[in-house]
Amino acid sequence: MHTMYGGDCDVLVGNNMESFMSPSSLFVAQRLLPQLPTSLHLQTQSVYSSSEGLSLAPPNGIREVLKQPEECGQLKNKEDHDSKSGSGHMDHGGSGEDQDAADQDHDHDHDQQQTRRKRYHRHTARQIQEMEALFKECPHPDDKQRQRLSIELGLKPRQVKFWFQNRRTQMKAQQDRSDNAILRAENENLRNENLALREAIKNGACPNCGGATSLAEMPGFDEQHFRIENTRLKEELDRVSGIATKYIGRSMPHLAPPMLMSSLELAMGSFGGKQPAPPSVDFISGSLGDGPIINCGTLTDLDKPLALELAMNGVEELIRMAQTDEPLWLKDVNAGSMKDILNLDEYGRSFPWAMGFKHNNLNLRTEATRDSSVVIMNGVALVEALMDVNKWMEMFPSIVAKAKTVQVLSPGVPFSRNGSLQLMYAELQALSPLVSTREVYFLRYCQKRMEGFWVVVDLSLDSLLDTCQFLVRYRKRPSGCLIQDMPNGYAKVTWVEHAEIEDKTVHRIYKQLVNSGMAFGAQRWLANLTRQCERLASLMASSISARELGVIPSPEGRRSVMKLAQRMTNGFFANISSSANHTWTTLPSDDTVRITTRKNTEPGLPSGVVVSGATSLWLPVPPHRLFEFLRDERMRSEWDVLSSGNLVQEVAHIANGSHPGNCISLLRVNACSTSQNVELILQESCTDASGSVIVYAPVDVPAINIAMSGEDPSYIALLPSGFAILPDGQNRSSNSTSSLLEGGGANSSSNSSNSSGLDSPLTGGGSLLTVAFQVLVSHLPTAKLGLDSVTTINNLICNTVQQIKSALHCADV
Repeated sequence: MHTMYGGDCDVLVGNNMESFMSPSSLFVAQRLLPQLPTSLHLQTQSVYSSSEGLSLAPPNGIREVLKQPEECGQLKNKEDHDSKSGSGHMDHGGSGEDQDAADQDHDHDHDQQQTRRKRYHRHTARQIQEMEALFKECPHPDDKQRQRLSIELGLKPRQVKFWFQNRRTQMKAQQDRSDNAILRAENENLRNENLALREAIKNGACPNCGGATSLAEMPGFDEQHFRIENTRLKEELDRVSGIATKYIGRSMPHLAPPMLMSSLELAMGSFGGKQPAPPSVDFISGSLGDGPIINCGTLTDLDKPLALELAMNGVEELIRMAQTDEPLWLKDVNAGSMKDILNLDEYGRSFPWAMGFKHNNLNLRTEATRDSSVVIMNGVALVEALMDVNKWMEMFPSIVAKAKTVQVLSPGVPFSRNGSLQLMYAELQALSPLVSTREVYFLRYCQKRMEGFWVVVDLSLDSLLDTCQFLVRYRKRPSGCLIQDMPNGYAKVTWVEHAEIEDKTVHRIYKQLVNSGMAFGAQRWLANLTRQCERLASLMASSISARELGVIPSPEGRRSVMKLAQRMTNGFFANISSSANHTWTTLPSDDTVRITTRKNTEPGLPSGVVVSGATSLWLPVPPHRLFEFLRDERMRSEWDVLSSGNLVQEVAHIANGSHPGNCISLLRVNACSTSQNVELILQESCTDASGSVIVYAPVDVPAINIAMSGEDPSYIALLPSGFAILPDGQNRSSNSTSSLLEGGGANSSSNSSNSSGLDSPLTGGGSLLTVAFQVLVSHLPTAKLGLDSVTTINNLICNTVQQIKSALHCADV
């Protein structure tokens, strides 16, 4: 280091410019010397240039002033202590000898810091793993536990104690940050919805003349006007309810205020010709996804550009995965021309490990599947259904147990979703308590490639979110769908699911199904999408003939019954999965029978304590035959122990899909009886290429009359039971196929243009049947559950299973 003299200013030139030009050092000098000579000039160069950095030194006349005060040295020492950077700040004053002495002190302090740094203890990977395992079980270990753990790990008890204290502090800070991020995301969503509603009101049309209208043309448009009107309507409702109570002898429940038509329904409005009147409630009013959500934090501003880059690279990979055949996808000669195998070697050469994925030594099994189909929904509506988390759960209620938008990284172009980037959490389920759910933290990105062509891609972010390392049991490689608009409101969808799964225990009867990729693969996603689009098209149909309506008096009543059945089916999906929302208890007598209880206080559910029981079993019966047997009301007396062998007759029928099995039925039990006590059952059956379900619930006559009249059915109490039928996966995988897969995983592709019908998975092989019942044991939410209630539902399950086996001539299985 040497000194340059220029005029009245001495400039010190050295290699470490940061040591001289720190803001704190300049601030100290300025505070000590409020008046500097006017002739003082500083010539600086860019810190990014290749020349040496420059530092400011005071003029000769004031060198001694800086050397005398002790505060300067004290402040300097404080700055060195706070920075902890290993490079000290030089004193701005002093002679050359003083400067050398300061350098020697600085080197001595640096050596001491290096010595202290060497004594810092870093825990080994094994020590951290053992302490993490104990922390998950007991975040507050006692002295004995800490002593035992310290002996096992070769640590001091104080080290173990401090590690647990720091871990608890870290978890609390992460939880707080995650909660704040979720609240900010929800606030942003509410703001966007508010803007969208304002835009919709601004562009509204007059219902009488069809002309445009604006808020300025509405007389008395102010908040006070609406408050007065709401008060008047509430008084009118109370008066009418009082009159109704006097005549019918019981109080009437206050109906929920009318709501706008669901956005999914609005998107389907163009398929039925004339736009129908908006119904009184949303398409789905269930409570899916209300369970606890795992919080893994959010992305920082520094991580957002990297996340966007990963998403854009994921789009390119997804397009190639969807559109490329050989050599990336190889034909499986044992499965016919409809199945492809992902060539993992070619994939590794084509797509090297991306920045956002960590290649570790975990035993991860690869699942890669793809499928394509044409659905009755336009591309804009499909993109909106995928990018809005609530609509996404509505579209896939049998797959998505719960989901949450954690962070909106980029909202994208308004009303088109192009460029929208979101951080999301989801728990995916199979329709059996014997199959574990899959939790994933992932990015979802939408890109409009050209007019009428969209790409929606999902990919995991475990490397950017280090707090979510426990979620690497299920890691999404770039997955999603390509959407191509077609004429007449249709769209072609190509779906790709590519994931890495940690091998863990799967129940023996579901092992083949899960390993084949059918439980969570692309075929299941696309089959559910096709069926839901058909159901929405049926729901929004405006021209319904009298023959199709039957005993239902109006199209509004038909729509109301369909919504009631949809809520019933969604409740069934939520009650039979192994989601974290449920705590299943395995009975000692049979490891396939699971029991759980819950307390209902929400509207739309019977109030009190409910016991749920479910079991899964394999039957040597093709899935399509088992489905037709269970949904046929004429065969119901052979398996339904509650019908007591009485005749069951269908009194109302609503078709909601192209397959005859996709329908809603209103069944009357003991149809030949002249008794005034009429027992009714609401039943919905649906089937697609991935499986079938039959869901039913008893309903009383006044309640079904409310639904048929077109009123709000959200307060009708239902307790659904039913069946879920899945293929056993035997005809979808073979020994030769398994030898090609990494870890026995599934890498398959099925390119079919029609997924609504029954294809090979449901027409051959055996069936995996899940039987689930719910019983209201007490109307009091505080009632205690007795052993007799568990015995009752267990006997109900066992007797029903035995009746089904006997009717299908497979009682010995």
